[in-house]
Amino acid sequence: MNDYEKYEIECDEIRAENEKLLEEFSLWLKKSGLTDKTVSQHNENASFYINEFLLYSDINEAKDGACSISMYLGYWFIKKAMWSSEASIKSNATSLKKFYTFMNEKGLVDNKTLQDLKDTIKEEMPEWLAAIRKYDDLTINDIW
Repeated sequence: MNDYEKYEIECDEIRAENEKLLEEFSLWLKKSGLTDKTVSQHNENASFYINEFLLYSDINEAKDGACSISMYLGYWFIKKAMWSSEASIKSNATSLKKFYTFMNEKGLVDNKTLQDLKDTIKEEMPEWLAAIRKYDDLTINDIW
């Protein structure tokens, strides 16, 4: 078995674990009184983060992904998600705050990790929104 096949097997195992987490996350969101549509949106955003971004070039479990939010919303999501926009960046930030709050309540991430994620989102959101505006501006050749 080559390295890529091993990588794919590990990713499949993590995706199966992630599916269970996402099901629990949906139930957690529903218990808070959110509509099915809102629950679905948060679930989709969290799923894209943990199943695509965190497994894109390396193998990272959801519990270890909170520290990568800046790279995700400030760069990767803008370049890789065709639907990226100011609204989708804000929506993803909200979803990931909720997801990692859920992970914290399950004991999978500690309080400091959750607070660091929230602080990063609050502090860097203006930069991420500026980056998407520049990325969408066809008169700018190199925004990075």
